[in-house]
Amino acid sequence: MPAKPTNDTGSGKAAAKKCPTCGKPASGPTLPFCSPRCRDVDLNRWLSGSYVIPGKDDEEDAE
Repeated sequence: MPAKPTNDTGSGKAAAKKCPTCGKPASGPTLPFCSPRCRDVDLNRWLSGSYVIPGKDDEEDAE
């Protein structure tokens, strides 16, 4: 028999995950977001370049 999943609270209830966009409890088919709107806001941030991973400039590599 597989082991039952455990949680950190010890209360027997799983803690609700928070939406990374607005902080409301996330659930349903839009996980990890709380709604399609928050999912779309996050996608727009990725597509517009708001989320950027820092790196070296291309000019430094050419030298």
